[in-house]
Amino acid sequence: MSVINMFIELFGGLGLFLFGMNMMGDGLENSAGEKLKAVLEKVTSNKYVGVAIGALVTAVIQSSSATTVMVVSFVDAGLMTLVQAVGVIMGANIGTTITAQMVSFNLDAIAPLFIGLGAIIILLSKRKKIRDLASIALGFGILFLGMSMMSESMAPLAESTLFMNILDVIGENVFLGLAAGLLMTAIVQSSSATTGILVALATTGTIGMDVALPIILGCNIGTCVTALLASIGSNRVAKKAALIHLLFNTIGVIIFLPFMNIVIDLVQKIDPSDVARQVANTHTIFNICVTMVLLPMSKYLVMLVNKLMPGDDVIEHTGAIYLDEKLLDNPIIATSQVFKETIRMGELAKKNVKLSMEGFLEDNEKSMEMAYKNEATINMLEKEITDYLVLLSSHELPEEDSKILSSTFHVINDIERIGDHAKNIMELAVEKRKNKIDIDGEAREELINMYNRTIEAVNLAIDCYSNKDNEEAKKIKNIEEDIDRYEKTLRNNNIKRLNRKVCCASASTIFLDIISNLERIGDHSTNIVESIV
Repeated sequence: MSVINMFIELFGGLGLFLFGMNMMGDGLENSAGEKLKAVLEKVTSNKYVGVAIGALVTAVIQSSSATTVMVVSFVDAGLMTLVQAVGVIMGANIGTTITAQMVSFNLDAIAPLFIGLGAIIILLSKRKKIRDLASIALGFGILFLGMSMMSESMAPLAESTLFMNILDVIGENVFLGLAAGLLMTAIVQSSSATTGILVALATTGTIGMDVALPIILGCNIGTCVTALLASIGSNRVAKKAALIHLLFNTIGVIIFLPFMNIVIDLVQKIDPSDVARQVANTHTIFNICVTMVLLPMSKYLVMLVNKLMPGDDVIEHTGAIYLDEKLLDNPIIATSQVFKETIRMGELAKKNVKLSMEGFLEDNEKSMEMAYKNEATINMLEKEITDYLVLLSSHELPEEDSKILSSTFHVINDIERIGDHAKNIMELAVEKRKNKIDIDGEAREELINMYNRTIEAVNLAIDCYSNKDNEEAKKIKNIEEDIDRYEKTLRNNNIKRLNRKVCCASASTIFLDIISNLERIGDHSTNIVESIV
């Protein structure tokens, strides 16, 4: 086989390996769906829980780089502290070794079976869940087909004097091996791919552990490149999270270097004749041991990063805090972030309804200023969420998440309209104060009663959207009927007061505008609930 043909086969095999790994990860992620989102919600200050979550999520999405990018995004959004991030990053390093363990088993013979079965089901099945499971099988088969191609393409290297001389040099110089692993992983953006190539070489009998181990250590540093790139343009805290990843892996390699011979002896005793298994076991042992050593010292790691990158960790957000385009590669997670951002937008609109009525009833200037500031944020969020939804809608999602996305387009529009009506009430409050118009007595009590029922509708709408509660949603009909009844009654009462000359025309106009805006807020709250149901 010529060098060109060998390179073409290796390149094609690597492409299949990465494609299969990505397809399998997508299938697992879609199948896990809500469970994966629930796991990510459980990130607490307990660093040991963080390690378990990082390992589990990485095992599902088949990429420690993707998990670390998510961590950087969450830290950027203020959803995760640096201490929490340390545990998840360490766990991600353990989770990524599962791919290496999987490919180290010689399953080439059954790979075509998975490819055939997966492809047939995808072509014939209409059900999304079945197609996701078939994607896992198809990705699994393609991954092993890629491994087989890489092994076959590299078999002639065992007879190449030049290549064997290069391996001898790497075997004698640990730092050359580190550099090779770092460079390979930085280029392909996947430590699993580098480990896969090593497994393929080990399968052909071309390399031993003296060559493989330094490259494995190097690839653990190279995988940090993705997170470092993701932190560009993020805030200082996100940059610190990426730096923690780099320091953790680099310090781990430095700690591990003196014990290389002990590790090689250990993995050779576990699997004396299978170098591919030795490579996979070394990758796992390295990441578990480094985590065990450095996890108890995670707070010192954070302190070191704070020394290297001094400055306040204050995160200021004028717009969306949960949305990050980097997360679009993981649509399940991105959908969860849209959901959180929409709830945040809804809470802001609800707060504005309260602030605007507080400003109106109490002539509270501070409430009105705060409400105007919130209104600007609500308008910005509507645009940012809509733009993000458009990007997200181009990705394939589980049926349930697709329905949520479709309804969210309508929900954010209704929330924005609630914000607009709250703004109208603020403007009426300003007019009332400027012109020294009094609305008191019976009229004031009527407004308070109608407002109480309206804010109840807004609360119900946001809670139902947040909890996906269809039972609670049924209450909206009675509330809406009460609000409509209030509007009619209050209009009639206002006409009676005008006839009795109890109120002036200016107060009457403002009163009617207020109840009209409250009624419209009730309507939009009902729309939100109905879009969920």
